[in-house]
Amino acid sequence: MKLLEYKGDELHFDGIPIRQIEARYGTPTYLYSARVIKGCFREYKESFGTQPNLICYAVKANSNLSILNLLAKMGSGFDIVSGGELKRVLKAGGDPKKIVFSGIGKNVDEIKAALNVGIYCFNVESHSELQRLISICQEIGKKAQVSVRVNPDVDAKTHPYISTGLKENKFGVPWNDVMAIYKEASASRYISVIGIDCHIGSQMIDPLPFIDAAKRITSLSNDLKNIGIQITHLDFGGGLGISYQGETPPSPKNWVESVLSVVDNKEMKILIEPGRSIAGPAGILLTKVEYIKKGDVKNFLIVDAAMNDLARPALYNSYHEIKEVKINIGADLLDYEVVGPICETGDFLAKNRSLATREGEILAIMEAGAYGMSMASNYNSRGRPAEVLIDSGDHHLIRRRENVEDLYSHEPFPCP
Repeated sequence: MKLLEYKGDELHFDGIPIRQIEARYGTPTYLYSARVIKGCFREYKESFGTQPNLICYAVKANSNLSILNLLAKMGSGFDIVSGGELKRVLKAGGDPKKIVFSGIGKNVDEIKAALNVGIYCFNVESHSELQRLISICQEIGKKAQVSVRVNPDVDAKTHPYISTGLKENKFGVPWNDVMAIYKEASASRYISVIGIDCHIGSQMIDPLPFIDAAKRITSLSNDLKNIGIQITHLDFGGGLGISYQGETPPSPKNWVESVLSVVDNKEMKILIEPGRSIAGPAGILLTKVEYIKKGDVKNFLIVDAAMNDLARPALYNSYHEIKEVKINIGADLLDYEVVGPICETGDFLAKNRSLATREGEILAIMEAGAYGMSMASNYNSRGRPAEVLIDSGDHHLIRRRENVEDLYSHEPFPCP
């Protein structure tokens, strides 16, 4: 069954008429398919064959508890970058022994919380972080398993804002400093050095940068072995892209196989941290056309979703395909700017799109399952959208729509 298909003149999502979902939950609403999420995770898992592995879903892509629980039940690990994500994973039933803690700015409380629940590994990103981790372990009597995130200076050939593996990026330990930090870490009785971590970017569609980075990391593991530091896992990060506008990224299977082709140790555990490729294709954003505004230069579809609901177009000028939920309604096919009600010129969801629709009709914004809701905000005092999960033919509300009272519930008023 296709995720999205027209039956008659109505668009269906995972076999359910979208109008049925909209009538129940309103708009804007994020809609996800459990079948697609599980299918992608399963493809990753099966692609490793007999190679030891741990797939750590990148929580930042979509952190809804129900989605995390879905993956936890399939045996997924989790890649986190904050104490809040740690708590989400634990609340959703994730195994702390399958959690890797990434991110360049881990604070003291976050580190202590992760140590106390016994996470699998810290991906250390700087010498200062290593010193802080040693100090905290000494203070509370814990020993931390550590992987050093290496910056291999590999061009991911992606948007500059989501490129993370070049030497000018803020992420990872510079290549020339790597051996020194490994020696210091391995000399501490509070640290157990177990891995090498590398993540070079996001929304990558060319496998060659992945392979280049994998070669450098594999070579580094051999160099460490030669000085007596035995690595037990290699973490190649995530970043596999999806098709937003006709791109042809490798499949999860092809990506895993290309990475494994440069690993010469069949006993080495391999970690990966996919996020977008699992959640992105599984989700859409539903929005209603509030007004049609025809101008001298451009026509505007003013919809009830906005940049606070889906930030990617305004932030990266990114492309999301848009489909009419109901077709053949007799409306003229016109070119539109699809914009929201936010008081910013940059509040757009799409530019120059040919659509045939009318006021009150519903549109579906494609490939919105990753970095949609997780990046949403309350700008202009707008509540964030509802989230709905389709699973085995049923729809489930997995996050209710925020109301204005939710937004100011944490603000003491009047001021004491």
